[in-house]
Amino acid sequence: MESRNPETFWTTTGMFPQEFIVCFHRLVKIERLVIRSYFVRTLKIEKSTAKEPVDFEQWIERDIVHTEGQLQKEEIMARDDQATYLRFIITSAFDHIAAVYSISAEGVAVSDLS
Repeated sequence: MESRNPETFWTTTGMFPQEFIVCFHRLVKIERLVIRSYFVRTLKIEKSTAKEPVDFEQWIERDIVHTEGQLQKEEIMARDDQATYLRFIITSAFDHIAAVYSISAEGVAVSDLS
């Protein structure tokens, strides 16, 4: 997932739920997220402000519109939400597999993890 190459992606293995965690390496105030995916039906995002990836709390749940033959683009505008980690959970898909091509986060650093 660290690749900036638009030809690479993270894919599920066919059973749901599937999840992955994104680390910001500092506490950030998230203002906007953009997720580009394929065949994702339902996406839950949990957040944590801990120094380790623990103590997640429910943040966002979205049903994503199926876009035949092209990537889905889901934009999430946040209101002063802070996190050091985000856990993305794909709970269902439009097919046996789904893929996440990119996640873009905009915001500002609040503090370093120490």
